Amino acid sequence: MENVHIVGLDLAKHVFQAHGADQSGAVIFRKKLRRQQVLSFFSDLPRCTVAMEACAGAHYWGREIGKLGHCVKLIAPAYVKPFVKRQKNDASDAEAICEAAQRPTMRFVAVKTEEAQASTIIFRTRDLLVRQRTQIINALRGHLTEFGIIVAKGPQHAGKLIALVNDSATDLPNAARDILKFLTEELNALNARVANLDREIARRAKEDPAARRLMTIPGIGAITAAALSALAPPTETFKRGRDFAAWLGLTPLQRSTGGKERLGRTSRMGERTLRRLLIIGASAVASWRARKGAPTGSWLDRMLTRKPPMLVRVALANKMARIAWAILSKGEVYRAPVLAV
Repeated sequence: MENVHIVGLDLAKHVFQAHGADQSGAVIFRKKLRRQQVLSFFSDLPRCTVAMEACAGAHYWGREIGKLGHCVKLIAPAYVKPFVKRQKNDASDAEAICEAAQRPTMRFVAVKTEEAQASTIIFRTRDLLVRQRTQIINALRGHLTEFGIIVAKGPQHAGKLIALVNDSATDLPNAARDILKFLTEELNALNARVANLDREIARRAKEDPAARRLMTIPGIGAITAAALSALAPPTETFKRGRDFAAWLGLTPLQRSTGGKERLGRTSRMGERTLRRLLIIGASAVASWRARKGAPTGSWLDRMLTRKPPMLVRVALANKMARIAWAILSKGEVYRAPVLAV
């Protein structure tokens, strides 16, 4: 155990697998650990590097093992998979984690603090409630369609759905109306909960100096600004804004070979909540500019003239992500006029 240099730890609910290696990569030990044995095992080990796959429980174990004096490194699961040899099991997974962590060009995920993890819960909760609200709206539209009542798509028409169900003049069987009222009541409750979360997010954004600076960017409001502050990794994780945009999944996939550059669809990797919020904000800016007109010769004017609308929105979201990284890393505000976007 004295020669152990790096440990690959495959996390689980109850049974963990540890794979220890020396500085040359030779195997020192392979060991199964029950959950209650993990911390005592690492407390007896000399200080070394402990590598784990980034997952739901990885940040907790990273903090706890880090308190014992070890250097903790988290790796995205996609970067570990190529190192798994033949059969997949806990032992081979732990070995693959150990192998991947020793690569000099490997990228690692920063271990989150408890405060950082706690601040993300409000966005996860809001996403869940919004999905449930969408499901209920779709259910109401589908059920009303069965009785010949057609309502346009979108949450902005939810009020019309509720009015149609509650209106006694609507041609609906009483048995169906009574059941649909359960859905409308649930929809009203979800709308109230989402509104409460939006107010809480706006309050947090106003109290956060970084979020206030981000809100100076066109297309970034309180929710997106607070989400960037809470969900984005430290700015020093990335060398430049382009790397941050790529981490968000706002860059195209490459299928290049033989010196020929082939770009595919947007990668959609990384934090999907931030990516969605940035694209929504970019869509609002692009739609407003398409109606009002962008300054002649500006970047957005050229894009709106030559490219499809959705491509313009994703490209603008990419641009907003780069600007957000620059503002967070330099501690400045967005000084360019809105018309120059």
